[in-house]
Amino acid sequence: MRVLIIEDDELIGDGLQAGLSALGFACDWLRDGKQGLAGIGAAPYDAVVLDLGLPGMDGLAVLAAWRRSGRSEPVLLLTARDAVDDRIRGLDSGADDYLVKPFALGEVAARLRALVRRRSGQSTPLLQHGRVSFDPAARRATLDGAAVELSARELALLELLLGNKGRVLRREQIEEKLYDWAHEVESNAIEVHVHHLRKKLGSDFIKTRRGIGYTLGDEA
Repeated sequence: MRVLIIEDDELIGDGLQAGLSALGFACDWLRDGKQGLAGIGAAPYDAVVLDLGLPGMDGLAVLAAWRRSGRSEPVLLLTARDAVDDRIRGLDSGADDYLVKPFALGEVAARLRALVRRRSGQSTPLLQHGRVSFDPAARRATLDGAAVELSARELALLELLLGNKGRVLRREQIEEKLYDWAHEVESNAIEVHVHHLRKKLGSDFIKTRRGIGYTLGDEA
């Protein structure tokens, strides 16, 4: 899951980026409202964490501009303003949820996962395909009920494929979802991750559509 963080407080922004990355998110961090206004189009973000008190352009103004332009990414507002009126203004401007500072990192992650589930129409947090299950909160994959040891990138690719059942994902799409601005993508990285998942979850778990991309195999 790729997330855009727009937060001017260095301590909070750095903590969010490092903490969410450790929990399996690919995170990009901007520190200014005007940067954020344009930055949302830089990658296919699954969700946005947006502070209200931003320099350059207020968070609510950024959010309102996004919604006027037709952007529909789920937005989680962060604010030090605990007045009910501020929460109402945020939600009425198009926010999907909010947290008042200070907050717990685990709650930020849980709310982001819930927002993405809601957007995709997924009713359960557990992702499943045939004999394979994945728990996004625990970052745990199982095959026939037994835990499977996967790297962070392999887990991210598994989550992406399970969240796009029935779709063929191009290599470029996968790279954009798995890697943030801070990490370079090696030329054969996706092929290596696919190879490792097939080795651990079954050779038919992922199908290659030659010249197009990858998709899940038939459910056993």
